[in-house]
Amino acid sequence: MITKTIMSGIGGQGILFSGICLAWAAMEEGQHVTYLPSYGAEMRGGIASCTIAISNDEEIASPVSSEPDYLVIMDNQSLFRLQNRIVPGGVLYLNSNMVTDRPIRSDIEVIDVPVNDIAMSSVGLRYANMIMLGAFVGHTHIIKISSIIDNMADILGKGKARFKDKNIDAIKTGNNLFSKGI
Repeated sequence: MITKTIMSGIGGQGILFSGICLAWAAMEEGQHVTYLPSYGAEMRGGIASCTIAISNDEEIASPVSSEPDYLVIMDNQSLFRLQNRIVPGGVLYLNSNMVTDRPIRSDIEVIDVPVNDIAMSSVGLRYANMIMLGAFVGHTHIIKISSIIDNMADILGKGKARFKDKNIDAIKTGNNLFSKGI
């Protein structure tokens, strides 16, 4: 079965890195994976999104997803642009601190995650994307959280190794949200 996820936010929020982490971890688990980033010319402030397709039993013909199973949304513009693409019965994860609008769809599940507040009270705002990733993985179990944590040094590379511990702390914080009940 192929599961497709679109993650979207404002450039600079780290949403593309979150997608890379998800795809990398799924590959480490031996799953078939595609990762397709999409962003405008703006480095920060424009919409940045990525599509991650994961399959444990079949090859993926196309990385494009017209109807993802999951949406991870970090800002209002992304919600407005993508909410009609999710499959009926799909799950939409919203950064409830940044997304002030509500989806117009009644045939999807909406999970509000106040990642900015959680980040500010724990690891720092720059890690809000990783808290959302941890929450998403903790809720969907699409991959094992340990697959991200155990590979964080490789994902970051030597140039960004100093961020490893904070990223791991943020992922664990997000992952624990569903065991505590957000």
